[in-house]
Amino acid sequence: MSVCVVEDTPLPVKPDAVFPNNWVSFHADGTVVLYPMMAPNRRLERRLEVIATVETQLGFKRRRLLDLSTHEQHARYLEGTGSLVLDHAHRVAYACRSARTDESLVHSWSQQLGFEPVVFDALGSDAVPIYHTNVLLSIGSGWVVVCSEVIADTDRARVLQRLGTQREVIEITRSAMEQFAANVLELRSVAAGEEAQRLLVMSERACSAMQRQPGDAWHRLRASVDRVLAVPVPTIEDIGGGGVRCMLAEVPDGKN
Repeated sequence: MSVCVVEDTPLPVKPDAVFPNNWVSFHADGTVVLYPMMAPNRRLERRLEVIATVETQLGFKRRRLLDLSTHEQHARYLEGTGSLVLDHAHRVAYACRSARTDESLVHSWSQQLGFEPVVFDALGSDAVPIYHTNVLLSIGSGWVVVCSEVIADTDRARVLQRLGTQREVIEITRSAMEQFAANVLELRSVAAGEEAQRLLVMSERACSAMQRQPGDAWHRLRASVDRVLAVPVPTIEDIGGGGVRCMLAEVPDGKN
């Protein structure tokens, strides 16, 4: 696993630039997608020099740039892999409707990238639509972490049935979701001379919340990966409103 870190610029001020997954995504076929952002100050985060650095440092070969940012002019937003949780193996894009996730853009994105869209409603404890899908759902190679209790009654069975295709579904509570227990990401870690490992990256807060889940949820998740990396990011969680997954824009490591 290689990590590309790009320093932010002092000006213009971009307080949420630590969350790159909302404005850009990289795909195995060489596609790079730029996304329409709801907050005007977050639109400043879209920087082609960041993409160029990824290409130089990680060897990613960009073959197509899909720029959806013009939809901001019509108040339609789709905030990257915050809005979209992707099942790459089965080519399914999950998205919960919110002010930051326009359903028409979900369908348009899916058509252009070759995914099946699964759109649903999900409400937080304040009865407001959950702003990003990756708050309540994460998908790994052999597992799914989901807080199904926040998914609308009319959508829950349909979503769970689709999620359960060849993966173990691990349910978490609403309180664990609020501690970013679903805001996690599985990465492929390869060290020199060793076999690839499945690395689960999460925050210490999310890890603690998972370990407090009823039943054997944590043990099932832990058994589904080779290693767990839990890092403390309390300031980002408290002030930024996002977890570790939001801080990572994954880049395919295959030759695209």
